[in-house]
Order: sequence, then structure tokens, then C-alpha cells
Amino acid sequence: MFYNFDFDVIERSWYYLITTGLKTTLILTFWGMAGGIVLGTMLAMMRLSSSKLLAFIATAYVNLMRSIPLVLVIFWFYFLVPYIAGWITGAGTPIPIGGFQAAIVTFVLFEAAYYCEILRSGIQSIPRGQVSAGYALGMNYWQMMGNIVLPQAFRTVMPILMTQTIILFQDVSLVYVLGSVQEFVTIANKVAQRDGRLVEMYMFVAVVYFVLCFALSQLVKRLQHKIAIIR
Repeated sequence: MFYNFDFDVIERSWYYLITTGLKTTLILTFWGMAGGIVLGTMLAMMRLSSSKLLAFIATAYVNLMRSIPLVLVIFWFYFLVPYIAGWITGAGTPIPIGGFQAAIVTFVLFEAAYYCEILRSGIQSIPRGQVSAGYALGMNYWQMMGNIVLPQAFRTVMPILMTQTIILFQDVSLVYVLGSVQEFVTIANKVAQRDGRLVEMYMFVAVVYFVLCFALSQLVKRLQHKIAIIR
């Protein structure tokens, strides 16, 4: 299969693939992670809230998102949301939403469900005595969470958060189904179709994903070891 492997097509295209495609993939990963962690933290606090209504809403949301394939959610936001936005605003016609913006919204909302469960486990791992001590010092709920519980919870679950971010980085490749977002796999496919070199391009993509994900996984292992020593 490799007797006529053409390294020249990789040499001609790698810079464009990295600076445009991989850059877009990393941007989508960053915003999906940042927004997902913020929303996931809010959902985790809702799930642990004494309000049954807030807990029910957060639980229903998390269970819904974790039960639906990500590729289906991507299609939802790309094709269905413009109609919903047009109906809400009374525009009468669908409001166009770009593929890049739709992808960011999708990853934030989808990943928040997974970050929520990770952070919820971190919050529940904090001894109740520290919570009681915070209240005894005169702190309110938000001061206690912000100064005592959440910093420790984040440190405890940081390796798991990074692992989920690695999964998110891999999942960004599913945006390929839209065709309008110039992420890594989409651009590699266009180059492969143009030059008729599918094996070379997809091999290059696989190597890049492997190198980055393997390096990040080693970083997670070191972080786990460091946290274990601290604790």
C-alpha cells in the first residue's frame, strides 16, 4: 500500500494544514473547554442545590446531553437553531448561523454536561467539615464555594478535566460533517480530494492527532502524580 506513498504532498501542504486547520481546531477546543467548564460549574452547583427545581433542571439537561450523539447535536444547532431563532425574534425567516459559531455553541453546551459531572464529584469530595467551618466564619454560600470548595475541587479533578479536554480536541473533528468550518480534518480532506492523495493526508492527520494527544496524556499522568504527592 505504501510503495507509492507521496511525501511531497505532505511537504507542500503541512504548513497550511497546521496554521489554518489545526489552528481552527485548537480555537474550537479552547472555547468549548472554557465555556463548558463555566457552564458545567454552574450545572454542578445546581445539581447539588437544595432547590429541587434547580437540581431537576440540571439533572435533566445533563442526562439529555449525555444520551445524544455529538454529531446529532452539531446538526441540531447548525440546521435547527436558525429556525428557532427566527421564530423567537419574529423574523419570519431563519436567521443564518455560521458553522464556526454553531460549533462553539454546540461544544460548550455538550461538554458542559460532562464537565458538570466531573466537577460535581470534585465538590462532593470536599469534607463537609470544611463547609461547616466556612459558615462558622460568617461566609455565605457563594463565598464558601468560591474561597473554600471550588479551588480544592478544581485541583482534585484537574487531571480528569484535562482528559475530557483531550476527548473534546478529538471530537472537534466531527465538525467535518458541516463542511463549512475550516478545521484540521476538513482542510486535509479538501487537499486529499484535490491531489488524489487520501492515504497521505489522513496518515498525516492521524500522526498529528497521535502526537498531540499522547503528549497531553503524559502531561495528565504527571499532573496526577503531582496531585497525589500534594495530597
